[in-house]
This record gives sequence, structure tokens and C-alpha cells, in this order.
Amino acid sequence: MTAESSGRLAGRVCIITGAARGQGAAEVQHFTNEGAIVVSCDIIDGDGITHLDVTSETEWTKLVASIIEMHGRIDVLINNAGVHASAPIHQMTLDSFRQVLDVNLVGPFLGIRTVSQYMPPGSSIVNIASINGIAAQRSTAGYTASKFGVRGLTKAAALDLGPLGIRVNAILPGVIRTPMVADVIDEHEDQLATGLPLGRIGEPMDVAAAAVFLASNESQWITGIDLAVDGGHSAQTPRLI
Repeated sequence: MTAESSGRLAGRVCIITGAARGQGAAEVQHFTNEGAIVVSCDIIDGDGITHLDVTSETEWTKLVASIIEMHGRIDVLINNAGVHASAPIHQMTLDSFRQVLDVNLVGPFLGIRTVSQYMPPGSSIVNIASINGIAAQRSTAGYTASKFGVRGLTKAAALDLGPLGIRVNAILPGVIRTPMVADVIDEHEDQLATGLPLGRIGEPMDVAAAAVFLASNESQWITGIDLAVDGGHSAQTPRLI
């Protein structure tokens, strides 16, 4: 747990899941720079990481209890943890499909349900979805279903928690340079970048900056939205000829 003395998130107690690498690690860095007290969680153990299996109700309960004992509240939850499994739907195993749903959709549900009980008015929850929550790609049945679900969960939670003064929003990243898609980017970066209106692959800090905005008072009248951070990908239709 780390903190700075000033910034847009000064003194706010924040949980970030999937924090050991990629987008999560960038969010930890950006939130810390903005003055947040960051609890970095992951199943990948390392320095500064609190172990959390987001699919475990018990582990969520223990995590929240320890934070409340130390800080008395939780101001921000970033549901960033996610997994991907690639296979055509007729070849995808049930275990693989369920694992993706458990991490990507059940995990945020458990986080929202557990954490929101200790959030004061003015708090913020940010769910990291995907542009695959808008339209599918081949061989992504589990991932796409989970990210469509995260968008729906976000809107339902925004309605339920709005009267408590808690905002809930979703970020929909496009192609971001993370370990999850490193092989694809290494092989096809020029082609992927050329197909985007802004002409480049996204970086983890692009998502982290959007998360800071949604966690801060700058977005205090925004809830239930999908914020695409995708270089313009979702603004266009694919060329057929």
C-alpha cells in the first residue's frame, strides 16, 4: 500500500485487481502518482502485491476486512483482472468457458457486492471491459460473453448504487500492448496500427489515465457509461472491399 500527499486522488483508498502487470500495473503507477493509497491485488505474487483470487468470495471478504480495519473505508475499486481463452466455440471446453466467465464477470460481481458496502458517497467503481463487449471476434466466445456481461453488470450496478452516491462505469480498451496479446502485437503491429484512426497501438497508460478520470471528482456526474479507449476502433465499420 502506497500513497502520495497530493494529486487528483489524494488520500483515496483504492483497490486495483490484476495489478501485477500490464494495464493493472500501469493503473497502480498512475493512481499512486495521483496520491491514492493503492492496494494492488493479483494471483501473481510479488513485491507490493496482495494475493487475491477474484473468483473467491472468501478472499474478497478477507481483503475488504483487512482494508477496513486499517483505513476505515474504500473509495475506489478497479476491477481490472481478466483472462482470455481462444478457441472456436465448437472446440471450446466447458471448463475453459466457465473459467473466463468466473474471472472476468463473477470476479467483478463479487468485488462490487463486497466492496460497495463500505464505500462512502462519492466513491467510484470502474470495471475494465473490452471492445469485445461491443462486437465479437472469431474464437472469443467466452471472452466476448464475459465482456458483454461486464457492460450489463456495470449499468445494473450503477442503478442500484447511484442512490448511495457510488458511481459505476466501464472502460472498453481496444488493442493495448499488454502481456495478454504481446505475441499478436509483435507479429502484426504495423497492420493493427494502420487499421486504427489514431494510427497506433494503445499503451497501458492510456487505460490508466481513463481510470483515473473515472475515479476522480472530475467525473462526479458520470455513471453507467461505456468509455471506449480504443484509438477509434469502435467508431468504424470494417472495410469489405
